[in-house]
Order: sequence, then structure tokens, then C-alpha cells
Amino acid sequence: MKLGKNLSLSIEILGAHKLRTFLSVIGIVVGVAAVVLMVAAGRGAEENILNRIRSMGVNLIAVNAGQTRIIAGRQRQLSTVKTLVPEDAAAILADCPAVALAAPVQSKKSTLRWEDQTANTTVLGMAPAGFLIRNITVKKGRTFAEEEERALLRVAVIGTTVATNLFGGGDAVGQQIRIGRVPFEVIGLMAPKGLDAEGVDQDDVIVIPLRTAMRRVLNVTYLQSIYVQAQDSGSLERAEKEIRSVLRERHRLGAKPDDFTIQNQATLLATERGTSRSLTALIGSVAGISLFVGGVGILAVMLISVRERTAEIGLRRALGATRQGIRVQFLLEAVLLAGAGGGLGVLLGAGSAWALSAFTAWATLISWPSAFIALMFAGALGVFFGIYPASRAASLEPIQALRAE
Repeated sequence: MKLGKNLSLSIEILGAHKLRTFLSVIGIVVGVAAVVLMVAAGRGAEENILNRIRSMGVNLIAVNAGQTRIIAGRQRQLSTVKTLVPEDAAAILADCPAVALAAPVQSKKSTLRWEDQTANTTVLGMAPAGFLIRNITVKKGRTFAEEEERALLRVAVIGTTVATNLFGGGDAVGQQIRIGRVPFEVIGLMAPKGLDAEGVDQDDVIVIPLRTAMRRVLNVTYLQSIYVQAQDSGSLERAEKEIRSVLRERHRLGAKPDDFTIQNQATLLATERGTSRSLTALIGSVAGISLFVGGVGILAVMLISVRERTAEIGLRRALGATRQGIRVQFLLEAVLLAGAGGGLGVLLGAGSAWALSAFTAWATLISWPSAFIALMFAGALGVFFGIYPASRAASLEPIQALRAE
């Protein structure tokens, strides 16, 4: 019997047993849909994390005082180290050819006041170059300049979260606020940036000139960090080596370990991407188990079908049907079940991913190559689990099959 006739007959037979066909297909549908949805959710989370890292700055290298460690998902400084000073930032900019910009930074949690409103937020003392390095823009007002930083002017640029907490829906630019007891004029409102890679609200911050912060607010002479921008993305590793060499020489460390930590944005991006992809692969593999279970369901249904159609097989064999023809028909039925389930599963998974993204805060990114692989895997499962029932049907002898009736 030709393949086209076998295909037509298989479709007719499957259509005649709608409930059984539906029950055998549903396992594949759920399995493929789960794979598509889980991979889409994982890729969406990966892209979200990477965008947060990119939002922190372009070609960014962060030099932190002392040694840091990841604790509860965030960078924590193990002890207070006072060896990182503003002159280190100037030396990095002067002696590291791979460095384009450097901005010294010091920060501390503090209470802001405006009239009868208060807000506890991060006060970030930063050199003006930090706005470029960290890709901080203002949606209203302006940032402060080098002259204002050198003159120790009391001016501030605030984040949208701070503006909401202090002023509600009112205009923040031009208002006088207090950091502790020191008055500052708000000259700019930052454009919103959202959460960073560690889940910290980048809009819950007030930025003031570094020298003003160190002398009038924080009363310190050392730095917490230095933000550095490499000349380009290909210079990040070279810039890191140059910075390490300059700081070790300036701090006279000799054989001692570094008293600072350098975080390279490229390394951080690669680490986060690797972690996210591993998690996505794990989730996809778990979802793939349900797809395999759906294949077992096809095996069970096909074995039942062979048993119910023993007389039919015997009659067809008596009328001249070959073993190969019987084998191909039953294999086609298994592949049709798996293929239909796979196609419906892709549609269901893609639709679920779209709905998840549209109606919740969870961003998804559908991976069509992964969906295609899941569809092909479903078809392969149909072949794999259909071989045994098809071979069993083809092995029946006509006389024995007819007697079974």
C-alpha cells in the first residue's frame, strides 16, 4: 500500500476514536507547551538580568575598597578599608591607557527632609564623570559640573523613587532639601533606571558632588568605590590589569593580597549569562520529562490499538498486505499523534508565554529554535514509541490474527 493511502487511512482511524486520540495527544501537548513556556520564561529572566547589568553603565569596571563577597545575592564588603582615596582615581585615569573615564565614589544611607516629609535613601557622593560612566541621565533639570564639585556647592540630583517619597507628584527641581542638617538644592531629576543586577532600586538614590559629600555630609577622606569606563568593550580585560598594577604600586602591597576588588562588567555579564542559561536548561529538561511521559502514553495507546485491531490486521494480511505496509501504517499513526501534539503544544506554549508577559510582570522571550527542537523531539518520540507496537502488529500471522477474533 502506498504511503499516501496509509496516511489517509491512519487519519481516518484516529478520527474514528476521538477520545482515545485526544487522551494520547494531551501528554505531548502539555510536554511541548511546558518546554516552550519554561524556556521562554528562562530566556526572559536572562535578558532582564543582562539589561539590568547594561543599565549600570557602558564598558564599566568597578573598583571597590577591600575584598567583597556575594552574601544573600548581593556584594558585601567584608571590612572597612580606608586605603582607596580620590588620588587613586586620578592615577588610574593618568596611568592606564585603556581607561577613558574614572569617577571616585563614596556613599552612605542617610535621612532626607523636605518640609514635614522624610525619606531614608542612599546618598551618593560622586565626581561628575560618574554620570557618563553609569549612564545616568536626567529627565528634568541638569547634572552638576566639575566647577560645582570643586567649589563644594550643595547641589543634588535625585532619583524618581526619592522624588516620589519626598514630593509625591510635585515638582522636585528647585526645591531645598536637607541631608541630615545640611541644606541642598535639587537641580535635577534622574530618568528612571529600575533595579540593578542585585535587585537594588537604582532610582532610590540622591547624587551630590563628591567633595561636598566627603567634607560636609560624610566627613571622610577615603572612598568606597571608583567607577571606571574602559576605552571600548575590547579593552576591559587590559584596563583591569592596568588598574590592578597601578593600585598595587600606589598602595605598596608588595607580596600582600589586593586591598581592593575589581569587578569587570564583561566578566559579570558572562557569569550571569552562564548561570541563567544553566537554569533555563535545567528547567527545560524538567519540562522535557513530561514530554517523555507523553510518549509513554502514545506507546500504551498504540499497544491497545494493535490488540483491538488484531482481526483487521489478519484480514489485511490475508488480502495481500505486506508486513512492511502494516508496520508503516501503525508507525504513521504514532507519528501523527506525536506531531499533532507537538504542533498544538508549540501554539499553547507560545500563547502561554505571551499571556504571562502581557498580564504579569514576568517578561518572556520565546525561543523558536527551542520550540522547533521540542517539536522535532515530539516527532522522534512518536517514532521511538511507535516502533514496538508497529513491529508487533506486523509480526502477526494472518491465520492467528483471524482466529483471535
